[in-house]
Amino acid sequence: MATEMPAVRNTAAVLRHLATSSRPVPASALARHIGIPRSSTYQLLKVLIDEGLVVRIPESHSYGLGVGAFELGSAYLRSSPLQHLAQPLLARLVSASSHTAQLGILHGSETMYLLKEQPQVPTTLVTGVGVRIPAHLTASGRAMLALLPRQQVLAIFSSARQFVDRTGVGARNLRELQAQLAEDRHRGWAIERGAVTEGVTTIAAAATDHGGRPAASIGVSFHSDAVPDSGYERLAAQVRKAADDLSIRLR
Repeated sequence: MATEMPAVRNTAAVLRHLATSSRPVPASALARHIGIPRSSTYQLLKVLIDEGLVVRIPESHSYGLGVGAFELGSAYLRSSPLQHLAQPLLARLVSASSHTAQLGILHGSETMYLLKEQPQVPTTLVTGVGVRIPAHLTASGRAMLALLPRQQVLAIFSSARQFVDRTGVGARNLRELQAQLAEDRHRGWAIERGAVTEGVTTIAAAATDHGGRPAASIGVSFHSDAVPDSGYERLAAQVRKAADDLSIRLR
């Protein structure tokens, strides 16, 4: 039986809570969230401050993530095993399709891009490594959301304010998103036309882990007038093959 390490679990809980909060958090709120005494929370925060992972905001007597946490996140983007597993598959997909290919993961209600491979003549995109875009607008995000349980999707999109748009295209509420996800699930891949960048279409498919959960997505993006509707199925088959190969590598 694995040895319980409550201090490590509490540390992870603090960092996760700070990472998902849009503003600095008071120690009392952190203590309630973790379920430990306030005195223990202060001791934990002191260690995290000393390590540069957390900073204290004196004016509000609250805490936020420090530069050390950013450095860890940046190191993940540079050296993630997921990227190493996916890179040759994306390169192969670019060679076969002549379109820009990207690797994305779900980060809360957003798609975060970890890797981009481009052909000799790339498609100009607003997305890039480390960029986050609302998941309901991206084919990459919807390909992953389509494989999640309905209750989890409801939990991710708990506020109507999350349904922002960039170009006037995309789901405007949870009902419209659920309808899109049902189509994506039935089709086996997702497509978005101009919801992220006007005049650009993206086709994406999800890769799954050993439990069948969406671990990442692979997508290709191209100028909308470069591929006729009749060419989507062939391109989607290439994307699904890359995603299936990544699933095998992940397992």
